[in-house]
Amino acid sequence: MNGENNGWITYLIQNNRMKKLIALAFTACLIVLTSCNDNEETKDLAVLEQIKIAPVYLYGYDLNNYNVVEDTVQSGATFNDLIAPHLVQGQSAYEAAITMDSVFPLRKIQAGKPYKIIKRKDKAGTPEAFIYEATRMEYVQLKLTGQLEAKANQHPLTVRRKTASGVIHSTLSEAMEEEGLGMSAIYELSDIYKWTIDFFKLQEGDKFKMIYQERYINDSIYAGIEAIDVAVFETGGKPYYAFDYVTDSIKGKRDYYSDKGTTLRNFFLKAPVNYTRISSRYSGNRFHPVQKRWKAHRGTDYAAGYGTPIVSTANGVVTKSGYTRGNGNYVKVRHNGTYETQYLHMTKRLVKVGQSVAQGQTIGTVGSTGLATGPHVCYRFWVNGVQVDPYKQNLPSADPLPKDQMSLFQKHIEPLKAEIDNLPYKDTAAVL
Repeated sequence: MNGENNGWITYLIQNNRMKKLIALAFTACLIVLTSCNDNEETKDLAVLEQIKIAPVYLYGYDLNNYNVVEDTVQSGATFNDLIAPHLVQGQSAYEAAITMDSVFPLRKIQAGKPYKIIKRKDKAGTPEAFIYEATRMEYVQLKLTGQLEAKANQHPLTVRRKTASGVIHSTLSEAMEEEGLGMSAIYELSDIYKWTIDFFKLQEGDKFKMIYQERYINDSIYAGIEAIDVAVFETGGKPYYAFDYVTDSIKGKRDYYSDKGTTLRNFFLKAPVNYTRISSRYSGNRFHPVQKRWKAHRGTDYAAGYGTPIVSTANGVVTKSGYTRGNGNYVKVRHNGTYETQYLHMTKRLVKVGQSVAQGQTIGTVGSTGLATGPHVCYRFWVNGVQVDPYKQNLPSADPLPKDQMSLFQKHIEPLKAEIDNLPYKDTAAVL
């Protein structure tokens, strides 16, 4: 019996030790797991705390510390309607209006424009400032705490340097849009090459590359192209380089030049409207869509939407600005003793006889007045009093880069040319 008891006791002791060992091991695991969880939670809390306290500055305030009420100016609303509900006790709408008007005329406040009230995170929701967004870049701030104070300011502007390239399969605009470029970039590029490249004769396989700078408001809102530092447009197998170069830093004079230092500007622009399409070319025998008969067409028709600006293709003086049954509203410009140009079918004429006009200046808008079936401008060109096809003329160029600047120019463009030459052409259609 004693032997049996001793055996049973031994079993109980051993079993109890096992339970203790298991309990100790389980406890240790819990401690480790809890410790890990605590560490992870501590890290998470630290990250959350960092995110929470990361400053978000706008209008000179860390918005983490304020509540922001956003609204837009309603039609017919007065400044009193906007500000009265948010004045601090003791302040008057009249004082606020006088203070605000001292930096920004209240008559310029427009319906539809956004405004904000910045409030403290206290129980009373004390208003700190009134903000009126005059433009995307400019705002007016009226401080509401303490003494009323107003100031006009601008959002911080940052510039990012970017690259883009593409291959044309249909139109330049489609190729650039495929690269994610907006209309501002399209207009900038076409503006640079408007003297050099005929955008109405582009062919499939023509290419472009550009290194440019984009503007961003508050580092997030796109605000257009700042500048194109260098571009190359390849058409007909020939590359046309364009380098932005300052020729007079005091006067801020700059222009685009080729890699040889020749200006991209010509005496005449290639077209009187910005990048559209030619609907009818200069011809000795064309079927007139209105008169329904064959006759000579002594001009080039550029189809464009109603109201599209029509520009003078060169400096000159307006010799005619009027209306006839055939021409509709039209303007004629004499550029010198050799050249004259005429612009037909306008909706509006914006210049008068005797007025001097500059190259690229808007002289009217596209319409369909006179003998026209749709909105377009008929562009006519005279050389020594004879109407000719401008596309077949050897027209004069503008002044080249001054010789004394050629050495500095070559040093300036050397790294840019190497950079853009190494940039590959991106063909979206080929990828698809």
